[in-house]
Amino acid sequence: MTMDKLQLVQGKEGMELPVESGNWVLLREKGYSPVQSMVAAVGACGAYVYQSILESSRIDYTFDRVEIVYERDEAIKSEPVKKIELQFFVSVADDKQERATRGLKLISKHCPVIQSLNPAIEVIETVVFN
Repeated sequence: MTMDKLQLVQGKEGMELPVESGNWVLLREKGYSPVQSMVAAVGACGAYVYQSILESSRIDYTFDRVEIVYERDEAIKSEPVKKIELQFFVSVADDKQERATRGLKLISKHCPVIQSLNPAIEVIETVVFN
């Protein structure tokens, strides 16, 4: 089992994640909120896994970006994340696009961040070919 450790420190403007280039403030008004950071982590992990799937499938690609839309459940007082939609923008040859689309179904199964989410959170992956 691998164990990693992070430390958050109380800064002048909120909780901070220390990094060499300057602490990241985890406060919506000063950077990204903890919820936004979690959603961004889902997007980044999903993108890395999808790229790995394309490489393993020997599909040449150019990865442009991932756009993320998320919804919070306003029916619950703490408003937890209810749904995360990941849309990958990728260039793939026309004859490989069907295989690249099928590869989307493997992302959630192989992404440790998605696997760590509450199972009630719906994650939807789609691809747009440039």
